[in-house]
Amino acid sequence: MVLLNYLLLIIFFLATPALVIALCRRYAWLDKLGPIMVLYAIGIVAGNLRIMPEEIALLQELLPNITIPLAIPMMLFGCRFSRHEAALQLKLVISGFLSVAVAVVVGYLLCGRHIGQGTEVGGIITGMYTGGTLNAAALQAIFRIPGEQYVLINSYDILISFLYFVFLFSIGIRLFRRLFGEGKKQLSEHERRELEAQIATAKQNPYSRLRTREGAKQALRAVLATLLIAAISGGVAILMPEGWFMVIFILLLTTLGVASSFLKPIQRLDLSYDLGMYLIYIFSLAIASMADFSRLDLAGGINQLGFMLVAVFLSLALHALFCRLWRVDADSMVISSVAFINSPPFVPMVSAAMNNKRALVTGLGAGIVGYAAGNHLGVLMAELLRHL
Repeated sequence: MVLLNYLLLIIFFLATPALVIALCRRYAWLDKLGPIMVLYAIGIVAGNLRIMPEEIALLQELLPNITIPLAIPMMLFGCRFSRHEAALQLKLVISGFLSVAVAVVVGYLLCGRHIGQGTEVGGIITGMYTGGTLNAAALQAIFRIPGEQYVLINSYDILISFLYFVFLFSIGIRLFRRLFGEGKKQLSEHERRELEAQIATAKQNPYSRLRTREGAKQALRAVLATLLIAAISGGVAILMPEGWFMVIFILLLTTLGVASSFLKPIQRLDLSYDLGMYLIYIFSLAIASMADFSRLDLAGGINQLGFMLVAVFLSLALHALFCRLWRVDADSMVISSVAFINSPPFVPMVSAAMNNKRALVTGLGAGIVGYAAGNHLGVLMAELLRHL
């Protein structure tokens, strides 16, 4: 009976994301929520209704520790660092990272000190608002905050992101354009080809390619490359002093994943990002199933919400100020802010809303740097907050 329970639970965790992805592609209203939010809802219901067998506890502990280390290199294999507009990208990255760092410090002093593991939460939202879900999940693995607190962070992030987009689409874009100017919209030939490739990729269902022989071979190569990086990172991290294993392990995974993205054989693994994203979906379901809302600290939750509101909207204001001082156009400022705060998958939507195809390339470039550096910045921020 115990083995049967484990088998059923493994099927539940591995197959549910596939079902949710299929439903999101079929129903537009579910697609607007996104697979991660749907999986959080399923996991929360499963965890709080006590309908799962007790064997779930072992999988809840194992799955996050397996999926995140494998997802990090896979998702970073697809990084493409362009030399075009290098000066603009440098300004955007410095401005965006500095803005998030200052906003997180202010938010911590106002609200973060009043929540459990506030320094660690500050590190997580620093990674979240410079890269996205991947960085937040990786930092959760480093800091090991409770499952229900991590789910609360992500739930508030959905709400705050909604308010953030309402502001941008209602008055924000027009306001910033009036203050800064729109910038040029003409694409170079290189950028046009890059844009067309992005659009073509977005329209495809990448997981359908896994059913082909070539897709299966590519997936195998991506897994083997990831396991090699994980083995190297683990071998180095195990030599570190006690308590530093996970920090060094995750940061090495990130660094080696970015370094590998410059290798031609790795660049041909165009399915690796989606394979890594599927692991994030499994992680989301597992971590949400750990959330026990009977132990939820409502007062701490209010402070958590305040902490994240300050982090998002103050960082937007500071990013706008720095970009104004450095004569960066409004569209580049807005699209890079979206890439940092909401992650690169949201960039095409905002580019379309601004009717500026060139901004897509700019936003994706900024978001790639956020993916690559967000984990390092999150660890540094947590250490800084401990000394405040």
